[in-house]
Amino acid sequence: MRNAEAQGSRRPVVYLAGPDVFLPDAVAQAERRKAICIRHGLSAVSPFDIPGSPPADATLPEWRRIFLANEAHIRQSDAVIANLTPFRGPSADPGTVYEVGLARGLGRFVFGYSATTLGFTNRSHAVWGPTRRDADGIWRDRDGLSVEDFDLFDNLMVVGGLSVPLVADEVPAPDRWTDLGVFERCVAAAARVLGA
Repeated sequence: MRNAEAQGSRRPVVYLAGPDVFLPDAVAQAERRKAICIRHGLSAVSPFDIPGSPPADATLPEWRRIFLANEAHIRQSDAVIANLTPFRGPSADPGTVYEVGLARGLGRFVFGYSATTLGFTNRSHAVWGPTRRDADGIWRDRDGLSVEDFDLFDNLMVVGGLSVPLVADEVPAPDRWTDLGVFERCVAAAARVLGA
């Protein structure tokens, strides 16, 4: 994995992943997060930034250009800081999970945070209920499929992809997407690991 020693004196670059891009004031929120990163000695890029090597073909559909630009950001970064707060279901945003996997596959550091502490199994019960235990003690959803039960925050592959333990706190629902306290704690942890 890339680290601060290999980078010389430049600030480590982190890519800000998460469903925050869907907020009504998403660009302003990204700028606030970037300012926090700077205070902690990190440079940050968001999906709204133009990558150093943008996709060459302007005729591509917008969704494809966004996809390629976000991948370029991750390839050009030293780490990903991912908002893993459950999004529209029991798990993290699927696009963010993809970005975590890509970063991990590229050997980048991955840091995650969440504005809720409720575990994955409990969230799955709430979303996919009614659930029940079968004769072997395995939780089953309404379709009879097993419910992952490892007492983790999210699916084991998401949690396993993090470079350090998840930073999480229970933020009241109205502030869950805009409160930056948990994010800043995650940034501080990333700065320590990256030697910022």
